[in-house]
Amino acid sequence: MRKLRTIEMNRLSVEEFKEAKKLPLIVVLDDVRSLYNVGSVFRSGDAFRITAVYLCGITACPPNAEIHKTALGGEDSVDWKYFGRTEDAVEELHRDGYFVYSIEQVEGSTKLQNLDLNPEVSKGYAVIMGNEVKGVKQNVVDMSDDCLEIPQFGTKHSLNVSVTSGIVMWEFAKKFI
Repeated sequence: MRKLRTIEMNRLSVEEFKEAKKLPLIVVLDDVRSLYNVGSVFRSGDAFRITAVYLCGITACPPNAEIHKTALGGEDSVDWKYFGRTEDAVEELHRDGYFVYSIEQVEGSTKLQNLDLNPEVSKGYAVIMGNEVKGVKQNVVDMSDDCLEIPQFGTKHSLNVSVTSGIVMWEFAKKFI
C-alpha cells in the first residue's frame, strides 16, 4: 500500500468548505481551559464538517497561536461564535430549534451507542462539552434536552474533552452519512 499524497485526497478549500453542506451539529465548549483542546475540537470539526463551534466562558477564541498549533487551520474553516455564558448559548440554540445534549455522566443518560436521531424533530443538534476538571455545569445540564454518555470500562471516570468531542462527532456523522 502507498500513502496518499495530500493533493490526491481532494480536500475542500476553506471557501468550498464554507459553502458545503454541513453535518447539522454544533459543538459547544463550556469553560474549556486548554487551548490545545480547543484547537483539536476545531480540527475534528473540520474533519466531520460540523456546522459550528460555540466557545463559552473562559474558553479561548481564535486567532491564537496555541489553538492554531492543534487546529492546523480548522479554526479558519469551521464557523465559531463566542458567548460569555454557556447558558446564553443554550438559550440561543433552543430559540433556533436545536436539540441540545450535554455530554455528561448523569442519572438516566443516553449511552452514546443508543443515540437515535430524528432529523425531522429539530433544525439540528448541539453537544455541550464541559471543563476538563468539572465537566458541564449542573445548571447547563438542567437546560439540556438530554445527556449523552460514553461508556467507559477502565479505572478513570472521564476522557479528555478533545477525545470525547471526536468520538461524539463521529457518532453523529455515522447517523447522517
